[in-house]
Amino acid sequence: MSSKRAIRGGAVVIILLVLFSGVYANGLTGGRGLTYVKSAWNLKPGYLTMLARSQVWGKVVSKNLPTTTSSIGVWDIQGALSFSYGFSNHIEMSIAPIVYQDTQRGEKKYMAPGDLYLGLKFGSYNIKGTSLTWGVSVNSRFPTGKEANIQFEPYSAGTVEWGFLGMLSYSRDPLYPEESLNVDFNLGYINHNDVGEKLSGNENDPYGVPSMTQEFLFGAGVKIPANGFDFSLELFGNSFIQKPPKETAYSVENYLFLTPTISYQAYRWLNLRVGADFRLTSDKDETTYQFISHSDDLPNYPGWRLNFGMNLLLLPVSAYKTSDKDVLIKKAESRRELFEQIIREQKETESAEEELQRIKEERRKAERELERLRKILEGEKKKPTKQPPPQP
Repeated sequence: MSSKRAIRGGAVVIILLVLFSGVYANGLTGGRGLTYVKSAWNLKPGYLTMLARSQVWGKVVSKNLPTTTSSIGVWDIQGALSFSYGFSNHIEMSIAPIVYQDTQRGEKKYMAPGDLYLGLKFGSYNIKGTSLTWGVSVNSRFPTGKEANIQFEPYSAGTVEWGFLGMLSYSRDPLYPEESLNVDFNLGYINHNDVGEKLSGNENDPYGVPSMTQEFLFGAGVKIPANGFDFSLELFGNSFIQKPPKETAYSVENYLFLTPTISYQAYRWLNLRVGADFRLTSDKDETTYQFISHSDDLPNYPGWRLNFGMNLLLLPVSAYKTSDKDVLIKKAESRRELFEQIIREQKETESAEEELQRIKEERRKAERELERLRKILEGEKKKPTKQPPPQP
């Protein structure tokens, strides 16, 4: 494909995303990337992953009773699942239901399930001659939960929300991005589609949303792999373009969080991670609390929050029984067929220079894979062999 055709194709994708796009799901959707900042790299075709994640925050506050003052614990716990599937090298789809969400309302003070996120991602587009890859994701949030406008959580109005997210990723080694230093950048937009909504849930509430609530989302993160562990640090936040009404919306302030995380690759198909979110913005409260309850001891966003995650590879099932050695040998066997295909297609291509570059890239991949295979085989030779027990 020529550079002009690639640019035209990218422009078409961006236009479609602007017209039919969805909301950045605050880290709920799975796929490749960090906890909140997403990678421009897609899952491989035919790969299905499940991300199970939870975030926890709590605080003890004082409650004034008629005759005394008591202390109570206030919690904000959210649990969610995310299933992501790679349809091709450049198309990936995700579905992410919130299975549990604290609400601080009613007798139960929680809801199960919460809202549902659907996502479509176009990614793994390498910028030729660089270590940069770009992508765009489209997601939608559907109000399947009974509650919206939840204290301690990013703003929601109980409507179908839409927006888009652009991703740019730098990989020190683009051939093996998951095993090298990665830096990811995200920039997104949300339209909450909430004109006329009464956020308090009270029919007598005169403060309906007067204008469409809109916000920008942004983030940057770095991942450093080291012997089965990944150490990452990410910065993410928002900036409202049009804020919801301060009389009845809990989350009307901009926020900025810093999240350090440690991930452990227990198996080729199982990744575990733990991290913490630290809010860098102040406790400034812009809400005036007409028709909604509040406590002076509580912020609108948690000052800290723990998060836990487990990423499980469900498909292909061969991943459970295939070793790194088998994977590299299979790649080496298919490399010859790929070179033959390149030669057959050369007569039909627009530029011989592009084909030469493609052959060079495949050669570099083959050299790296052979080097990795050599190290694996050398490691197997060094393993002590079991000696038969001595004969009596």
